[in-house]
Amino acid sequence: MSDFTLKLGQNFQFKGLEIPETISFGGTQKLALHDLVGGTRVIDSMGAFCAPVEWSGWLLGTEALARARELDDMRVSGREFVLQWSEICYIVVIREFRADFQRAYKIPYKISCEVSSDMSKYTMQDEKPSIDGQIKADAATATDMVNTIGDGTLSDLITSVNSAIDNVASFANAAQSTLSNVVQKITAFRDHVQKLVVSANNALTQAATLGGILPNNALSQQVTKLTGQINSALSLPVLVQLDRLAGRMQTNIASVYKSAKHAVVVGGDLMKMAAKEYNDAMAWTALVKANPDLAWDPLIQGIKTLIVPPNKDNAGGLPNP
Repeated sequence: MSDFTLKLGQNFQFKGLEIPETISFGGTQKLALHDLVGGTRVIDSMGAFCAPVEWSGWLLGTEALARARELDDMRVSGREFVLQWSEICYIVVIREFRADFQRAYKIPYKISCEVSSDMSKYTMQDEKPSIDGQIKADAATATDMVNTIGDGTLSDLITSVNSAIDNVASFANAAQSTLSNVVQKITAFRDHVQKLVVSANNALTQAATLGGILPNNALSQQVTKLTGQINSALSLPVLVQLDRLAGRMQTNIASVYKSAKHAVVVGGDLMKMAAKEYNDAMAWTALVKANPDLAWDPLIQGIKTLIVPPNKDNAGGLPNP
């Protein structure tokens, strides 16, 4: 008899031999290593990521087959579930569920869950950060950091990025062309950041060469070079951090592309599709906004390949003509 409970979702609680003797948890800290000239290494922590939670057990008794099918249905749904045992609580998606049918009352199983977020240190009422919140928070942090650099071009580029982000009501429901515009602005910003990183690194490299300071150089030249090297030393860590932030923003927006489904339809009714996808027929506007080539009409003609956003359009209404 296990001395702890194991629960997946609202209703499925493992019991008896269904509960393993051990469950591994933990994960990795993603690190970005920057090896600079002169033997200096800058290590940026990208964030902590949980490893998959995996275990195996036995489904026994008259309900063994029914319980195995219930777990497999949870896998098929692709939804997020709360996985909880002892004091550990994760939000997970079931990646894999395998069961070996030996008898209807005797079924060994294996399950693997990908962790979306670790809720062990937070109250269960806390909401998972939205993609919009993550992108806007990174943009705000980047803006503050740009102000410390004092580069006019960089300031103009971050202003352009913020303007593009502000024009997106919801990243999860935005049209592909809208997302591409934001990505282009961020890419231009990141390219300039990387140029500044190279420039700052070159300035620091000169400090280790004979051209840095020589006794017969003019004092004003020495002061100018020293000032430039000091400024580079101060700005380089900030620039590296800016590059990391811009990269994370690009990755987060790219995740919206991957999470959207694509459906080929031959004629049809967007209201019926919205009712099926979102349980809300009036959310058909999300489909129109994600597919700007569609007419402002729930009825579509001909063969179309539609982008189906992962979430319904909470803003409502239609885009301006």
